[in-house]
Amino acid sequence: MPHSPRFVAVVKKLFPIRFLPAMATRLPIVGHIVHRLAFDGDRMIYLPQDRLIPVNEAVDPPGDLVLPSQVVEHFVEQANYHWIMSLCLCRDASHCRDYPLDLGCLFLGQATLQIDPRLGRRVTKEEALDHVRRCREAGLVHLIGRNKLDTLWLGVGPGDRLLTICNCCPCCCLWRVLPHMSPQIGDRVGRMPGVTVAVSDRCVGCGTCTQGVCFVDAIHLTDGRSAISNACRGCGRCVSACPEQAIELTIDSELSVEASIARLSPLVDVS
Repeated sequence: MPHSPRFVAVVKKLFPIRFLPAMATRLPIVGHIVHRLAFDGDRMIYLPQDRLIPVNEAVDPPGDLVLPSQVVEHFVEQANYHWIMSLCLCRDASHCRDYPLDLGCLFLGQATLQIDPRLGRRVTKEEALDHVRRCREAGLVHLIGRNKLDTLWLGVGPGDRLLTICNCCPCCCLWRVLPHMSPQIGDRVGRMPGVTVAVSDRCVGCGTCTQGVCFVDAIHLTDGRSAISNACRGCGRCVSACPEQAIELTIDSELSVEASIARLSPLVDVS
């Protein structure tokens, strides 16, 4: 049964304490139960912003330029049902002042027909594409995949008929809890295949990239320069934040887009 705005209001009230249950998942028994109930079958990937992809090499024809947003556009084009939430639950619950509250999640698939109409609206394919474009222009980062948590708080299903496209900011993202969760659950949220983020010799150790930029706490100063750990999800926020342009993000040709689509397609049927 779909959950009402009243139920969602309770979820928002609980949002600020999300780090406590996240830390509890590091207890083996608790982690196993939470994984089975709320994350089993999940797989989500962060897509770096298009503007971070190097374009200094000639591309012929221009239309062949490979961009991460093409993963989102592929599923929007394939879907028969598109639903935009009226508000971003994460930013609304956190009273975000830096990013728009009204740029909520985009859900795709037949399960969207069960969402309480007071929480958002069904839109056309063209409106969905415009929505994700506006999200990118606002500096938000796409997170796409199957997310069982969304079926739970929305009260819809089945899970293989709901594809989530979150539009995340660094300050309020739910997945800031990743460093505190059990690895079994944390591994369900990964980076786009073929994406590499590296610190170049231009780094002067200013520490800007370590100051509330990385939502998974994957970058630190080591021996006077920035170092990125394996916890990096490849969102590229540190690339944008670096005043010396010392952090570089690269993507391995069109195989990254194809691999992303191949990884997500078996999980959710959006038709």
